[in-house]
Amino acid sequence: MSEQQNNQNPNTAEIAEEKPNTKGRAKGFAILALVVGAGIIGFISYEKLFGSRYVETDNAYAAAETAQITPVINGTIEQLLIKDTQYVNKGDLLATLGSSDQMLALREAQAQYGMAVRKITGAMASDKQFGAQILARDADIKTSSARLEQANNDFEKAKIEYQRRQNLAGSGAVSGDELTNTKAAYDNALANLNLAKAQIEQAKANKIAAEGSRISNAASFANAGVEDNPEVMLAKTRVEQAEKDLHDTEIRAPISGVVAKRNVQIGQKVQAGMALMEVVPVDTIHVDANFKESQLKNVKVGQNVEITSDLYGEKVKFHGKVTGIAGGTGAAFSVIPPQNASGNWIKVVQRLPVRIDINPEDLKSHPLKIGLSMDVKIDTKTNNKSSK
Repeated sequence: MSEQQNNQNPNTAEIAEEKPNTKGRAKGFAILALVVGAGIIGFISYEKLFGSRYVETDNAYAAAETAQITPVINGTIEQLLIKDTQYVNKGDLLATLGSSDQMLALREAQAQYGMAVRKITGAMASDKQFGAQILARDADIKTSSARLEQANNDFEKAKIEYQRRQNLAGSGAVSGDELTNTKAAYDNALANLNLAKAQIEQAKANKIAAEGSRISNAASFANAGVEDNPEVMLAKTRVEQAEKDLHDTEIRAPISGVVAKRNVQIGQKVQAGMALMEVVPVDTIHVDANFKESQLKNVKVGQNVEITSDLYGEKVKFHGKVTGIAGGTGAAFSVIPPQNASGNWIKVVQRLPVRIDINPEDLKSHPLKIGLSMDVKIDTKTNNKSSK
């Protein structure tokens, strides 16, 4: 019977053997599902805890506020003491202009200043002289007044004598000669009286003139000493301007850095404001990083930044901080902003410049040049209070 049953079910043993294999596969799938699930959960957790805290871009470049070197006066380049790529310190002499015209202008201004000082000093001394002249005119007036009084007395006396002789002339009591003499005395006394009157008026006029001269002279130094005098101060200002023009024939570096874009030669005539060269402050280079607008939601000033440069590779890490976010995109500040009101407008993700200052110690050990490509990663979870 058993043999017959076996003949009727030949696959029974095979089925029994397959059951353990099915269970193994199910178990394997379950383990795989657990691993995949754990991986997904781990990835999501990492992105949530760590991945989302960083924003990165490779659209970043080293930059600096370069100093443009320009003369402040017109002139001819006499000396050129630097060349492109040369490092200079703040205050170093870069070039000189011919200074002969400035020297002559300075000497002329100094001479005018000396003349102004002597003029005002002389005016102050003359004030006493004018005072003495006024006193002398007062004395003249007193003398003339006395003469006028004497002349008036003489005139009255001669007038009485003449009238008396006139009255007696008709009776023959006075001779013609005597009448003539008294008439001459009268005329002489009248002339002396008129002369005395003129003299006192002249004395008064002389006093008025002396007083006017004193007032006019005093106006040149009123309420001021020699150095405070407006005329002297003006002359002194011209001297200072001439000294400045002479000093400006020396063109010096306003900052420390590397000379770049030198476009001037010895003997070249230059105008005030003409660009001669630039100085790049390589010790204070920063990074301008252009982030997509969708990346900037959590970016704040003061956050820590990790930077790498194509010059040194990923092994060299620069450290910095976000110090500013631009007030607009580059397109918004372009000469012709791309405002498209037509129906074929296509939205383009915009980028906003973010300024990042680099640790000076990192720059000392690994110098950078402006324009170099940089990779930037901002830690948006930086504690701003602790980073200050």
